[in-house]
Amino acid sequence: MSAYREEPTISLYSNRSSFKWVVLGVALIISAGSIVYTNELVKQIRDRERKQIDLYASTLEYLANENDAPNLIFVMEEIIQANNTIPVILTDEFGKPEHYRNIPAADKIENDRVRKRFLLNEIKDMMTEREPIMVTLTDDNNQIYGYKNIYYRNSFLLTQLKYYPYVQLSIIAIFGLIIFAVFNYSRTAEQNRVWVGLAKETAHQLGTPLSSLIAWVEYFKETFPDQKDVFLELQKDVDRLEMITERFSNIGSVPQLRPERVFDLVSEVVKYLEKRISTKVSMTVQAFPNEEITCSINRPLFAWVVENIVKNAVDAMVGKGAITIKIMKVSDGRVAVDISDTGKGIAKNRLTQVFKPGYTTKKRGWGLGLALTKRIVENYHGGRIFVKDSELNKGTTFRILLKS
Repeated sequence: MSAYREEPTISLYSNRSSFKWVVLGVALIISAGSIVYTNELVKQIRDRERKQIDLYASTLEYLANENDAPNLIFVMEEIIQANNTIPVILTDEFGKPEHYRNIPAADKIENDRVRKRFLLNEIKDMMTEREPIMVTLTDDNNQIYGYKNIYYRNSFLLTQLKYYPYVQLSIIAIFGLIIFAVFNYSRTAEQNRVWVGLAKETAHQLGTPLSSLIAWVEYFKETFPDQKDVFLELQKDVDRLEMITERFSNIGSVPQLRPERVFDLVSEVVKYLEKRISTKVSMTVQAFPNEEITCSINRPLFAWVVENIVKNAVDAMVGKGAITIKIMKVSDGRVAVDISDTGKGIAKNRLTQVFKPGYTTKKRGWGLGLALTKRIVENYHGGRIFVKDSELNKGTTFRILLKS
């Protein structure tokens, strides 16, 4: 059975969480490296585009002030026309668009007025990214007679490259989540098959010695009729073994839920355990507002739940203390069963681990008691079980919620 003391022992499941953190750490390192490398490429391409635009501006300035026809043709063909990636708008000194390149949306607009309005909006967007480059116009006497402005923004390639690592990582993350979900579902299904197979085999193995014990009890009853008290206790243990066998047989099958008085069932479990645990442990069962509270449960399986939690409480108190079980109806109409002890409590960083398979504080424990308890409550009864509150060196309260 699982116990919930402060320092859990190491089990065969203990390295699973560490492995997840290692995988996450490696993934983060790869992601960070990809982003840093891509950002460095973006920076280099951005600088190159800036130099290209500076060259473009210098070329325009040269064309405006040069009358050498062969040079003008060379400059037009080799420099200005070579820019086929960077969106550019050339305006006069008053901001009126005169020329543009690499803006496909503007090419599709046939109406000049609409196109001009579109280009003005593009200029506003470009100004939020880059300061315009001013081109100075001079005459033959080197006198300034006007200005032009060149507005531009990052090329589509640079924009794609800028967001590429994030898109790439998003796709990898989505793919990883799908793989994880499939793997987790497969692992859960495999675990369920192991649970069911183990339970069925245990029930089968118990069957033969149990039948023998029943026969021996009947034999001793007839042979030693004056030992009724002894036979009564033996019969209780045999009945107990029959109930345990039935519990294991029910694992993996659809349980039969019937309306039961929760107080009576819990009291029956407590009465059985009182003679088999330390006499220094007191147990009390209370029902609010009365003992008539009922809900649909499987009697053998739910008795197993209460027994597991009570035994864990006894272990946590080291065989000395008080256990209080309160049964009540809560505001949402469900039935709550609170099992409180005066044991060592659970550290806050351990609260989410107590129901995991393999979590145990016993040197010889398998850490399956509370894990099985959670499965019975949630999978078979459609309820919930959780640690309601816990304080170190003061005690713990487990709450079970069941449909009324």
